[in-house]
Amino acid sequence: MSEEWLNWRDFLGRWQEEWVPRPDEEVDAAQSSMPLGVPGADEAAIAAAEERLGRRLPPSYRTFLAVSDGWHVEQTAGIYQLGGTEDIDWFGDPYDMTPLYEESLGEHPLREEVLLAGMWQRALRLETDSDMSHALLDPGDVGQDGEWALYVYKGWSGEMPDRYPSFRAYMEAMYRAFHADRAACPDFTNATTRTQDERVDRARRLALQGRHEEALPLLEEASSFGRPHSAVLLSQLRQLNAPGYPLSHGLLGADSRYLPDVLPVEAMTQANNTWRPDGDDHWLGMMAARGVARNTAEAVLSGVRDGTYRYTPSGPWGRAVAEARESARWGATDAAWRTLADALPRWEAPGPSLIAPIGLLADPVLGPLITPDRGRQILATPRAGHSGAAPEPVPDLDPPGLQWLTEPARYGQPLDGYRCVWVEDIDPVRLPALLGEESAQLSPPVDLFGVRWRAHQSGGPQDTEPWEDRAVVAVGGSSQGWAFAFDGHSQRRMSQLFQSPAAAASSCGRAVVVWRDPKTASPAGHPAAFHLSVAERGEELYAFTVRGTGVERSGEIPEALDPARLIDPDDTELVREQRMLAALHTELGLSLPRFALTQGRLCTFTTRSWTRAPRAGEGYAYITLSRIRPQL
Repeated sequence: MSEEWLNWRDFLGRWQEEWVPRPDEEVDAAQSSMPLGVPGADEAAIAAAEERLGRRLPPSYRTFLAVSDGWHVEQTAGIYQLGGTEDIDWFGDPYDMTPLYEESLGEHPLREEVLLAGMWQRALRLETDSDMSHALLDPGDVGQDGEWALYVYKGWSGEMPDRYPSFRAYMEAMYRAFHADRAACPDFTNATTRTQDERVDRARRLALQGRHEEALPLLEEASSFGRPHSAVLLSQLRQLNAPGYPLSHGLLGADSRYLPDVLPVEAMTQANNTWRPDGDDHWLGMMAARGVARNTAEAVLSGVRDGTYRYTPSGPWGRAVAEARESARWGATDAAWRTLADALPRWEAPGPSLIAPIGLLADPVLGPLITPDRGRQILATPRAGHSGAAPEPVPDLDPPGLQWLTEPARYGQPLDGYRCVWVEDIDPVRLPALLGEESAQLSPPVDLFGVRWRAHQSGGPQDTEPWEDRAVVAVGGSSQGWAFAFDGHSQRRMSQLFQSPAAAASSCGRAVVVWRDPKTASPAGHPAAFHLSVAERGEELYAFTVRGTGVERSGEIPEALDPARLIDPDDTELVREQRMLAALHTELGLSLPRFALTQGRLCTFTTRSWTRAPRAGEGYAYITLSRIRPQL
């Protein structure tokens, strides 16, 4: 709030001058010009009140009484009228709230919780007319400036009290609420509304110049006054500062200019809402109330939910988006982001209420790329024809090589085993033909964590033989010319029936298979295993499997990859794995994109079995678990 509002006489005078009845109120001419306050109390009256109460009043409330001995705050938060020096008195906790709040403190309560629990018995009640609500000044919750916190308790709501750091802060908030209640009225114009509207215009220009940090406080204040366009502009800044945080863009989606950006973003939250059966109808009804055609909203929601939605802007920016999506869908997320970042200055706003390409967030392939740091880079980039200093680029998120496979990934845990097939110098779209089960095709880009979780819950394909081990693999390519098919959470162990897919995958060139099989937790379990096999033109060239201290090998293994050179018996399993992964990157140029495989979306397909059928006389055991319904 502006410094000029430290002067109560000016502040209250402006409030009185700007006051008009609420839009839903029916008042006569006399009521429409009613005074909000009364003459101020003199020092003797204030001192007498303090003597009666036994406490000196906090600074901002004491100064307020000297200007106006009470105030009409109408229906904001259920408080209608604040009393003056003769009306205020100790609250005394008439509803016995203290025990209720003390019981919920727990063993290690926060200071704020302790203050609130004790507030009810020591608070000073200010209101004289309300709707089951109370304005309470707490002499036990005092700031360094000597101000008492003010709590508004809405008895009809069942909510926790609203806290304001001082009486002045409460009155400033009520003044803003008064303005917000009337902001939609076309004839509600005054010096304050004009000032706030100028700030909205200035904030928009600053935002498009990349000066979003300067624009943010201007929009926050204008939004608290309910000024038009301020909330939707503020939502865009907040959403790109914290991608994934759900925010509403009001009626912006009803405007055809903004619909391609706003509606998909609004649909993102609903697309993840599976707990409420009637949720879609409720959301579609809200969109219809905003003027969005139901069939349009349904189509966008369906596309966002199943991953088929595409953000398709026009012009140079649209061409960059298409190029970036093609990179990202094969795992090259850093390259995709650089394409977007380079094209951001050429983004054009479809209208004055859009200040950033928020439609990116809803694209299933490109949306995951917009991390908080990248969202801030978008905001810091001058765009839509505006000039300004270019921001420092965000560092790439994918480390080179394969070492990241041993580090904590999504949700803080390292990958629980992994296996991968690399094929050299082919397009990733050819991998299903080389490795896939019959009629295997690439899926649309999907959330890999969800795919793995569902595969784990389902127990795998139901139409397979017990010995089969088919994997759902994510598909992509690397800058070194390798296409890859990666399974990051293998549910099967490397058995004696394992048959490397390297030879089958190498019909057109060189193929590499790596399988890291973690040790089992049981005392009788086997140690971790690390397998490498390399084939070319349908023939396996060399292979080895390291399990514990034992090594099985075949073919002529290059010295740089020889486990005898890489493995020290005194090394831990982790160190051995890291050495072998480093050698694979150095010797063969193998790499995998960490971001795409842990946070992004990639296409998938189901491979042929990684195990062969048992031969005659060869034993093979398996366990089938089933759930039996109890008899009632």
